[in-house]
Amino acid sequence: MMFLADILSTVFERRYRPWGTEKPDDRPMETLVSDLIGATGEVSGVTMARQILSRYEVMVDAEKRDFFRFLATGLAVSASDVRAALELYDKGQSKASYRAFMEAVEPPRQELIRRLNQVPDATRLLVRMREDLLRLSRGDDALQALDLDFRHLFASWFNRGFLVLRPINWESPAQLLEKIIAYEAVHAIDSWDDLRRRLEPKDRRCFAFLHPVMPDEPLIFVEVALTKGIPGSVQHLLAEDRSVIEGEAADTAVFYSISNCQAGLAGISFGNSLIKQVAADLALELPGLKTFVTLSPIPGLTKWLEAEGIGYDPEDDERMRRLAARYLMTAKRKDGLPLDPVARFHLGNGALVHQVHAGADLSAKGQKQSAGVMVNYLYDLKKVTQNHERFASSRDIAASPEIRSLAAAVPEDALAVGA
Repeated sequence: MMFLADILSTVFERRYRPWGTEKPDDRPMETLVSDLIGATGEVSGVTMARQILSRYEVMVDAEKRDFFRFLATGLAVSASDVRAALELYDKGQSKASYRAFMEAVEPPRQELIRRLNQVPDATRLLVRMREDLLRLSRGDDALQALDLDFRHLFASWFNRGFLVLRPINWESPAQLLEKIIAYEAVHAIDSWDDLRRRLEPKDRRCFAFLHPVMPDEPLIFVEVALTKGIPGSVQHLLAEDRSVIEGEAADTAVFYSISNCQAGLAGISFGNSLIKQVAADLALELPGLKTFVTLSPIPGLTKWLEAEGIGYDPEDDERMRRLAARYLMTAKRKDGLPLDPVARFHLGNGALVHQVHAGADLSAKGQKQSAGVMVNYLYDLKKVTQNHERFASSRDIAASPEIRSLAAAVPEDALAVGA
């Protein structure tokens, strides 16, 4: 344990070590990048990497786009080199021919990203760089191809094995608590008092995944309510005057808010691991917990209803429940996956569509995105692997009999406007 603590301490010291004060290098960015890729000395490489990152940090969007375009076109794979290496490998599959092929198929920009990451605190800056790339690459195939290189490297750097699950409570550092307020993406935290109500009571929990090189930046966090029974209203769940229960008295753990914190890590999935680990830890702490569910928004419901010309009335609870079930079970993208992003997330993690509740979210956001309807996704820890595999292989949606019955209770001719 002392050895591990020393390693983490060294990482954290490296993370916070101030950048050097080298004289600015005024050479063109392309020259710096090329020299960094070809650098053989560690000190000179770190110096050039720091110069590149420092100059990138002060760029405006047009300059960032030009920088990305240079990486995308000037540091791409050479098709002729790949063909030559493949031909050599095909003639004789040796260590040397395989190495030559691997070097040919890896674009130089991957090595650039790795070398940039030598600089203390560079991982955080590279995550921010990818956030810019995702924002600036819309409609640009070359830049989107460049993103595949970032994504490939980030998938290794942010592998589950490197992540640390940390409980967040009212005693956690203020800097971390501020991030929880800022990154809350589902149900806004309005004040420190609001945050306290979500963290301090005995029937509330919060967990976050952290990475050792970004110790004060949560990657994803989940807020959990311990309840008796499955809730059907987020207002009741978060009410100031609700009755607090002892954790040992709860039979249900409700994941009511899951927030991805780093836009630059979009597509790097932590949610599956987070939910399973939190559920396992809670089950160990509180053996009385028998049910693990979410209370989730349905962000695409009203948009789908309006696009399909389907009439709805937020005051008609039964019709809203049927329409929500119909949407979750049948609305699909071209690739066969559910249209709703939250549904894709939980079904992809092996959850089951369990119940829908009308009038469950009375906030302006809840009314706008789903006319107030919310859904429980059930995580049956004995079946999540089976559900995940069926969903991944055949797009099969696991759902309760109640959901299937509700979805089937809306005949085609009743979907028309005003029906």
